[in-house]
Amino acid sequence: MIPMRIDLHTHSTVSDGTDTPAELVATAAAAGLDVVALTDHDTTAGWAAAAAALPAGLTLVPGAELSCVSDLGISIHLLAYLFDPASPAIVEEQTRLRQERRTRLRAMAVRMAADGLPIDADELLDSLGPDSPAGRPHLAQALVRAGLVTSVDQAFAEYLGAGRGYYLPRQDTPVETAIEMIAEAGGVTVFAHPFARSRGRIVSADYIAELAEIGLTGLEVDHPNHDEATRGELRGLAGELGLVQTGSSDYHGTNKTIPIGAENTDPEQFEALIDKASGAQIVVG
Repeated sequence: MIPMRIDLHTHSTVSDGTDTPAELVATAAAAGLDVVALTDHDTTAGWAAAAAALPAGLTLVPGAELSCVSDLGISIHLLAYLFDPASPAIVEEQTRLRQERRTRLRAMAVRMAADGLPIDADELLDSLGPDSPAGRPHLAQALVRAGLVTSVDQAFAEYLGAGRGYYLPRQDTPVETAIEMIAEAGGVTVFAHPFARSRGRIVSADYIAELAEIGLTGLEVDHPNHDEATRGELRGLAGELGLVQTGSSDYHGTNKTIPIGAENTDPEQFEALIDKASGAQIVVG
């Protein structure tokens, strides 16, 4: 029987969510999902724990959300699924990204401490696991704990967003490199929230067509940051380019207000997506 409720974009405490991998799959099952993908930022460290705790009747899709950049300097998030996590190119790039993220987070925290904010860089980094892709959400949570803001969103708006005093840029993976790297590892790639204009600059439809030519597999059409007009625009583009269409909540636990399963992927589209992958297997509870 083809599963009917499918959420292909969620985060655990391994990156910037608030549910552990085990808690996340339990939350997915309690919400009535049939399929959930674990897509922590730039890491596969949560796969084993999620699979080990998988409730009966729930299918896990191992994945990751890759931080990428276009040749125009526009940030792109790429959802990668069912790739071989031991691929040397992927291991090397994820290691580089984790180290770069930790260096960046430390520099931002040190700047805050120098200005008298109650943030301790060593304490913050020590609280994160060695495989955690340290990022601004962790610093935002520290600001909440310190009582300087009341939410992660406020922390980004006042302290951590691009153009704010404590923001530092990242050295992300070129998106073309990421698509090819995942394909070589047997995986598939979906452009996450591609037209989420509220997040900043977006790439053009022509640029997405170029990515399709080099192996992009799909577009995340149904996402909380896409209104109905945008979803219609993306459905048309995906149809024109022969790309799989997905839907996902982008669940982060209590760090965001969107509940798991708020957006879903059509079962036929899901089958089309996994049929194109060969690097890793879905895990059935």
